[in-house]
Amino acid sequence: MHFISPSLLWFLLAAAVPVVIHLVNRRRHKTIQWAAMRFLLSATRQYRGEKKLRHIAILTCRALGITALAIAAARPVASEIIGWGSGSIGTVVLVLDRSASMEIKTASNQSRRESALEKISATIKNLGNPRLMLVDSASGELQEIASPELLPSLSSTAPTDTTADIPALLVRAIAFLSDVTGSSEIWIASDLQNSNWLPSDDRWNTIRSTIAALPEAPTIRVLSMTEPSGPNATIRITESRRVGDELLLDVEIQRDAVNADKPASLTTHLNGSNNSENLAATGTLARFQKRIALPNSQSTGHGWLSLAADSNPRDNTAYFVYEPSRKAVSLVVAPPGESANYLALAAAPPGMNMEAPIVSPEQASQKISPELAAVLWAAPLPDGAAAEAMRRFLVSGGHVCFFAPGKSSGATFNNLGWSQTTIAPAGKFFILKEWNRSDGPLRDGLDGSPVAAQRVKALRRQIPEGDATTLARWEDGEPAFVRRIVDHGTAWLLGTVPDYSWSNLGDADALLPLVQRIVSEGNERFQNSLSTTVGAENARPQNAQRRIRSKMPGDELTADAFLAGVEKSSNGLLAINRPVTEDARESLNHEDINLLLEGTRHTLLDQARKNSDGKGSAEAWRLFLFAMLFFLIAEAILCLSPKASHGAHAIGTAKIR
Repeated sequence: MHFISPSLLWFLLAAAVPVVIHLVNRRRHKTIQWAAMRFLLSATRQYRGEKKLRHIAILTCRALGITALAIAAARPVASEIIGWGSGSIGTVVLVLDRSASMEIKTASNQSRRESALEKISATIKNLGNPRLMLVDSASGELQEIASPELLPSLSSTAPTDTTADIPALLVRAIAFLSDVTGSSEIWIASDLQNSNWLPSDDRWNTIRSTIAALPEAPTIRVLSMTEPSGPNATIRITESRRVGDELLLDVEIQRDAVNADKPASLTTHLNGSNNSENLAATGTLARFQKRIALPNSQSTGHGWLSLAADSNPRDNTAYFVYEPSRKAVSLVVAPPGESANYLALAAAPPGMNMEAPIVSPEQASQKISPELAAVLWAAPLPDGAAAEAMRRFLVSGGHVCFFAPGKSSGATFNNLGWSQTTIAPAGKFFILKEWNRSDGPLRDGLDGSPVAAQRVKALRRQIPEGDATTLARWEDGEPAFVRRIVDHGTAWLLGTVPDYSWSNLGDADALLPLVQRIVSEGNERFQNSLSTTVGAENARPQNAQRRIRSKMPGDELTADAFLAGVEKSSNGLLAINRPVTEDARESLNHEDINLLLEGTRHTLLDQARKNSDGKGSAEAWRLFLFAMLFFLIAEAILCLSPKASHGAHAIGTAKIR
């Protein structure tokens, strides 16, 4: 409980006045032994205990009545947020989570963000309007709010498609409070999404130590907006590429278990036209490829995929743009022969908008350029000028796959190398047994169909050596396929080669999907210039830009920089989507919050466990006025002479006579 006028609590001392008067009155009377009165006292002795208790009750009611009046004058506030604390709050810094996940609607048909603002606005108002500072998760800027009633109508509290960085916001709030004197508090309104709180971030150590070093450490109150919500589904485009007159979109839909077995309603918006369909997708996670026929008259365009309305409209839309098809050019570095031919065919199948010229290792340094999608290297590891060209290619984001060269010279590239060649025993093969089916070029398809990697059999092999992630192993447990991230690019090493004197890799059961995915990932960095996420540097609106999007309630208050959509400018089209972290379902619990804020004065109000009327707080002075009236009426009743006293007096009089 908090008091708006705590200085009036000094009047609680007045509760001692009835006690003092009672004690003074006792000292005013002198006891005189009188025989006649002793007879009367003896006659009424049995009633003295009852009278004593009544006098104590009267005295107690008088003291409690004055106490209730003093508390009512101090204007107590009963609040969900501040609990039972007391004292005056000078400054409140509100850390508001405006991320897309905060737009999930609860049973009251309010979003979590709206519910938090309503509770906080009412609480601040009832606290006597202390100084209110706002740090919102979208801009990260600190601003003073003139009146709590303005909170729901500000652009800095409106809905967004952004993510939130709670540690960064707390650092901002603490830095401000380091120059503030008097009692202060930090209120955090959030849905406790794990990806927003980043519990493993080292900044939490700094936050705890900085708070401990403040002259007057603030109280931290976490308003957990985790109320139950209705069913929700999210949609995301994981990859977009144009192939001729078609746009291929790799789509991912996540749904709650309650709707997992129901068809999903999908609407495709393309250049102003709409087309709806029902997808027979089942399960909580569905991945599929959406093919969109593009009009011949337009080489560029935009659109979005949207799901039916549910509890959170912010995650129902995924935006895309397309431009003229770009040829995926790869480079095969290998001596002339069977291996080079198979690799070139896998990198550029007939009829595809792809190209894969073959060059010798000696020519590689002149041919490797950042414009390539991928390099397929089936020769001894590069050195000299070729190695430098390869490093520049990897730094630019390119992908290179090294195949077993057939001999080991002991040379390394970025601390990666090859073992000596191993030959399988007569009549036996090295068989690929284990591979990563969820990550890497050998992963399962969007429909769950696996790559037939188990068909790969080798007569000869070389083991990749060096610090790298193993993605596939031979039957005897030795690494067969590994990956090393190098700056923005990726280097892969496969311990055989598509030469039938080595293996059956040329059958293309595993080679074709492996190479195509490496080429696709390498070429994707050119497509990435067509898409980004809200909050990224290239998503900030520039001059003469216009954002096209599916309209949602509250967007009129939100700056374009914090909304998803399609950016149209002189530089072309850019698809801007919400960050992938906003689709994560994991959230922190009470123990996690206590661990992150260990050593600080903090409280956690979990809205999921409360049945609230949404007011957040209310003045309780009326209750204390009623309590005062009750005590005064009780005192008046107790002061009335009981009938039993009259009876006793009559008996005593009769005996005297």
